Parts: sequence; C-alpha cells; structure tokens
Amino acid sequence: MKINIIIPAYNEAEFIGETLQSLINQSFQAEKIVVVDDGSSDATPDIVTRFAAKHPEISLVKNTSEGIHLPGSKVINAFNTGLDSLDDSFDIICKFDADLIFPKDYLEKIMLHFEENSKIGMLGGFCEIQKKGEWILENLTGKDHIRGALKAYRKSCFKDIGGLKPAMGWDTVDELLAQYHGWEIKTDDSLRVKHLKPTGKNYSKTSKYKQGTAFYRLRYGIVISVIASAKLAFNKRDLGYFWDCIIGFLRAKNEKRPYLVNKDEGRFIRNLRWKKMQKKLF
Repeated sequence: MKINIIIPAYNEAEFIGETLQSLINQSFQAEKIVVVDDGSSDATPDIVTRFAAKHPEISLVKNTSEGIHLPGSKVINAFNTGLDSLDDSFDIICKFDADLIFPKDYLEKIMLHFEENSKIGMLGGFCEIQKKGEWILENLTGKDHIRGALKAYRKSCFKDIGGLKPAMGWDTVDELLAQYHGWEIKTDDSLRVKHLKPTGKNYSKTSKYKQGTAFYRLRYGIVISVIASAKLAFNKRDLGYFWDCIIGFLRAKNEKRPYLVNKDEGRFIRNLRWKKMQKKLF
C-alpha cells in the first residue's frame, strides 16, 4: 500500500528534525512526506529543505496564513495546501503533527491493519508526553478516539467524508462521518508515539471558546454538549474549561453559526453519542 504523509508545521524548528528522522527510519517507508511550512519565522523551512536534499520522498510546500494558532482552521488549511501538491495514487493519507517521534514499526503496523480489515477507514496509535523523566499516556480523550496529531485514512474513506473540515472539531467530525458512511475506526494501543509538545501549548486566549462552538456545529445539542464539556474539564482538571465550552456553544447558537454536518448526519451523530454514553454507564 502507498502511504502519503502531510505534516503542517508552524515554528517547529525545535522538533521537526526528530519527526522527519523517525519517519525516515520506518521499517515500511512512506512514498511521500510533504511538510507544509505555514509561514514560520524560525528555521523550520531550512531544516526541512536539508532533509529533502537527502531524501527524495520529502518535499517542502510553503503556505501563508496568520501567525496566531487557531485550533482547526489554520492546521487544516495548511494540510489542504499539502494535499493539493499530491496526486491521487496513494492508498493511505496521513495527517501528522510536526512534534512527534514515531516508533520504527508505526507505518508498517497501520498498513497491516488496513490490509487485514477492509472495513477500517481510519486508524491511529496514541500519544505519550514526558513528565518527570517518564513517558506517560497523554490522556485527553477515550481509547476509541484517534488524536488529531496522528490520523491515517484509507483513501476511499477520506473521500466519503469529504476530506478534512477547516474548523475546530475536525478531528471529531471526521470519525463521526466515517461511521455514518459505514467505516470502522481503529486504534492500536501498542503504537505509542512521543509527543514532544503538550497539546494546546500554543493556543491563543481567543480560542478558548472554540470547543463549545464545535459542539454546536456538530449538532450535538445542549445536553450532549454539557456532558462532553464536563468530561473534557474533568480530564483537564480545569472547571473553567467547562464554562468556556458552554459559553462557546451558546454564542455559536445565538450567532447561528453554520453547521459542519447536515440534519441526517447530525441525527446519526447524536444517536451514536448516546449509545456510547449508555454503553459506558451500563
């Protein structure tokens, strides 16, 4: 299977070299690795250029956007710029962050999963962060969710969901829409990836309401949004995060922000969420 990788990068000079080296060292090689420099002001493009000079599978694409880090829109717009530089010959397309170190068998194992089960549409491992000298699971979501940092898509699934949406919540709506179209979501607990920069480190203060906005745009409804907000706040050990989510939801509702999914997809998503919650409770 042919694997293509797109890595959006903004001021990742401290980490991008380690990420690329870990991908070069894979037991199964990616056909193409596209790094999209999203207007970096540091040495990120220079580092990628040096890697590309030695490894023909690596290429650098430049994109211009706002310097401020806005969850969702900025990274996916950069991803789509990278996607435009590729042809349609891949079997698996990956969206990876620029601050990860992958185990040597990562691509080989995801490729084998896709080959062994034709119903798998999306697949990924788990992120670990370093605390007090030890690498521990970055426990921000459930074990059935693939982190946005390391998404891998079968091409036909990627097309069914219409690609990635440039909005906060893109890494949730992709999985929900994949299931709407009959695809399975697979996580592999044996695949542990070192995440060198904690999630949300560079988020601006203006982005704090965006999670609640995403809940509204996913058509969760107020009840599911309250439950989801409470769960996230608990995981983050931050009560203020709960209120930020609720305020974001209510603002989006009052502003009549456009939905990310249609009514039928929204109904499916709510039913799916309720079923998962009932399964965990009972």
